[in-house]
Amino acid sequence: MSRFATSLSIAFSALALLPIAPDPTPLRGFTMESAQREREWEDKFRAIPEPRRMRDAMQRMSAHPHHVGTAFGKQNAEWIRDQFASYGWDVHIEDFDVLFPTPTSRVVELVAPTRYKAKLEEPTVAGDPTTGQHDEQLPTYNAYSIDGDVTGPLVFVNYGVPADYDELDRRGISVKGAIVIARYGGSWRGIKPKVAAEHGAIGCLIYSDPADDGYGGGDVFPKGPMRPPQGVQRGSVADMPTYPGDPLTPGVGATKDAKRLPIAQATTITKIPVLPISYGDAQPLLAALTGPVAPGPWRGGLPITYRLGPGEARVHLAVKSDWSLKTLHDVIAKIPGTTEADEWVVRGNHHDAWVNGAEDPISGLVAELEEARGLGEIYKQGWRPKRTIIYAAWDGEEPGLLGSTEWAEAHATELAAHAVAYLNSDTNDRGYLGIEGSHSLEHFINGVAKDVQDPEAHVSSWRRLKAAGELQGDAKGRSSDDIQIGALGSGSDFTPFLQHLGVASLNIGYGGEDDSGIYHSIYDDFYWYTHFSDTSFVYGRALAQAAGTAVMRLADADVLPYTFTNLAATTQRYVQELEALRDRRAKEIADRTHQLEDSAYVIVNDPRHPLHPPAAETAPPHFDFAPLLDAQDSLSKSADRFEKAYAKWSTRSAASSSDATLRQVNEHLVQAERALLASEGLKNRPWYKHLLYAPGFYTGYGVKTMPGVREAIEQGKWGDVNGEIGRVAGALQREATVLNEVTALFDRGR
Repeated sequence: MSRFATSLSIAFSALALLPIAPDPTPLRGFTMESAQREREWEDKFRAIPEPRRMRDAMQRMSAHPHHVGTAFGKQNAEWIRDQFASYGWDVHIEDFDVLFPTPTSRVVELVAPTRYKAKLEEPTVAGDPTTGQHDEQLPTYNAYSIDGDVTGPLVFVNYGVPADYDELDRRGISVKGAIVIARYGGSWRGIKPKVAAEHGAIGCLIYSDPADDGYGGGDVFPKGPMRPPQGVQRGSVADMPTYPGDPLTPGVGATKDAKRLPIAQATTITKIPVLPISYGDAQPLLAALTGPVAPGPWRGGLPITYRLGPGEARVHLAVKSDWSLKTLHDVIAKIPGTTEADEWVVRGNHHDAWVNGAEDPISGLVAELEEARGLGEIYKQGWRPKRTIIYAAWDGEEPGLLGSTEWAEAHATELAAHAVAYLNSDTNDRGYLGIEGSHSLEHFINGVAKDVQDPEAHVSSWRRLKAAGELQGDAKGRSSDDIQIGALGSGSDFTPFLQHLGVASLNIGYGGEDDSGIYHSIYDDFYWYTHFSDTSFVYGRALAQAAGTAVMRLADADVLPYTFTNLAATTQRYVQELEALRDRRAKEIADRTHQLEDSAYVIVNDPRHPLHPPAAETAPPHFDFAPLLDAQDSLSKSADRFEKAYAKWSTRSAASSSDATLRQVNEHLVQAERALLASEGLKNRPWYKHLLYAPGFYTGYGVKTMPGVREAIEQGKWGDVNGEIGRVAGALQREATVLNEVTALFDRGR
């Protein structure tokens, strides 16, 4: 770190200790008396996390590659365990045995019309010591690619999403029997080989285009933060929208005695071989393409004419892996609760990485460790949480949420009975507090954000996020003054808790001010992070303060701090979006049908650059949204009644409701998120059970809200729509019933 950076760190550290004015809003879930005690303990907690300790921890844990199955990964798990123990937590390591393939051979070469053999290796950078640890690094590859050795013509498919294949169809270009080359972006990487295989491709290459995360965004590493020419993004291509976790043990924990599928029956493994390459290796391949010039939006940042192919360009792709089981090491730590010990607040961040992983995931993990230390310190001072707190450092997140999924599946019955919330983080950088999650926790997390200072702006994290939205023309607020949070798709360890078990969840972390092109590469290391990201670790402290405050409030609240008016407003918006989507699809199809009948596409066709007319589609029938509208209305009314009952309770004295009544209230509230599950799961992917939030079948990480209805309309599966409307309506009615029962308990407890 430079002398200037050190001085800046000290200055930020001093400024960050200045308290912000406390939010005058009453604490959700607390009486006036208990709220005062809570705020006193929170103030003590937020003064504890130290940037210096986080910096030291990152340097230690990112000193060597620590992917699944490595000796250093196990050492990290044991070191994390020992840290929790030194903080006073009850801690152990829980192991699972999972399928984790690692490559034994990889080949990508252009064999016609000229020859070029891809390097498939990221070079050492002078001055960055960990980039030279080649014997310890995973090579550049995509986990869960099937083995294969194929040669075929090359076709450029842009981002490789379904709409891109529609565009190719209009140009009369087929990928059947071809190897496709797609650029990262537009969807999660695992969607690209999935869609390619559906269209008959025999292999898939995925490259990082410099327009997306290379020199198009700034100076490349080591001069700047962006991806250098031979930088490669590793990553899983397992079909996680079908189910995450160990491919051989869907739905059950991957313990030593678990019944496992044969590899050939694991549906999440790709159907065609896949490898990632750098833009340095991609350029000769793309430059060899002939055929039509790519559409404008398809053209990246390489100094070539982007063409589609196919033509004389032929590529040989071969990949072979070791398909053995590897052992995961989940670190599980606990602080016991007192009066509500059988209710659990779960907090997690993963510890494994593709290589050294300073940003992903250590930047989030060091914050979690400082939270744990802070909670341990105030525990020694006399603080006692009502609910049991469980902190986890997950292994195997990178290949497919392995550690969290296997632990959640192994403990599914206990979690269904006891878990009140799951709080996740992953990477952490400079900028704005990002929040996504269950909308029953929207008001709650807004309150937390108001009490944590942004270390650069020196206002609350909430105020800075609000200001950013206002400048972008989006106030992101309701009349309640809550910033709307995003819904969760997938891509991190919240998935098994929220979408499989129905545990209300949040994902938080700071970011938005750092450009980054080192994702999943050897350059995601301590040198990069301390030169280009949260160099003073003040945003690490802010994350520790925010997540720790949230955990304390969830653990200490007299009444679980869910707010269902926010959820009802969100579901109302979703229903309106679905009605608008149906109308938009109907208009698009009607307009296209008219254009086809009127020969408009034939008339305007350019004979030098011919395009086939798009395929005709069947117009959508009338859909019966009435059950969904009625259920949403019921939920809104029930949420309003619950809010009035809660308001009366919160203004009374702490002794006005018996412990037995509050225990019943909380027991019912725990089931509120569970009410939104369907036991049979989503169509064609039953592991996902949540009817409001799921990763899109063709987006991967990206969320689809009310996914059964939305994807049926998007994909033109008109016969499924009314049935899916009925399922979501049933979930909202179940939610309303839970709230009515809680309201009755409040009324009886007067």
